[in-house]
Amino acid sequence: MTKQSLNYLSKYLSFILRHQPQSIGLILDEQGWASVDELLEKAKFSGKSLDHATLLRVVETNEKKRFTLSQDGRRIRAAQGHSINISLNLKPKEPPANLYHGTATRFLDSILAHGLLPQSRQQVHLSLTKETAKKIGQRHGKAVILKLEALCMHQQGFKFFLADNGVWLTDHVPPEFLAIV
Repeated sequence: MTKQSLNYLSKYLSFILRHQPQSIGLILDEQGWASVDELLEKAKFSGKSLDHATLLRVVETNEKKRFTLSQDGRRIRAAQGHSINISLNLKPKEPPANLYHGTATRFLDSILAHGLLPQSRQQVHLSLTKETAKKIGQRHGKAVILKLEALCMHQQGFKFFLADNGVWLTDHVPPEFLAIV
């Protein structure tokens, strides 16, 4: 299977497990888990060529570590990024002093006025490094990197969560905690 095919299947699985499981008749539990067997069956029925070995390859080779398999390998979920209402059951963690958010310059005025909001996602996604934030921002246009005072926010009662794939999550970042890098 080519890298391009794996990338296509990764995007397909992200769409299904993060946003539209009902589009193939898949039902996720309250933590976002789906049965691997049911996912494969429903994907095949909807015309996608996806078998168990290919699914494992997509999960293992995905650079962004978008998917989590259960300990027994029988269930799968997206690690973060959901627009549907689920609870990942992540425990709050103390973040590092600073985290970063990459976005496009066209969104900057709104962000500086209102802060970072989850938009269509359940939570705001934050990166540990400027480099990762820049890559993310470039996907949306001319990139700008925002540094946020995560530890200071945490000390003031804001909760932070660390997803299985290393993405930091929070509900909202007020503008006073943001600076342009």
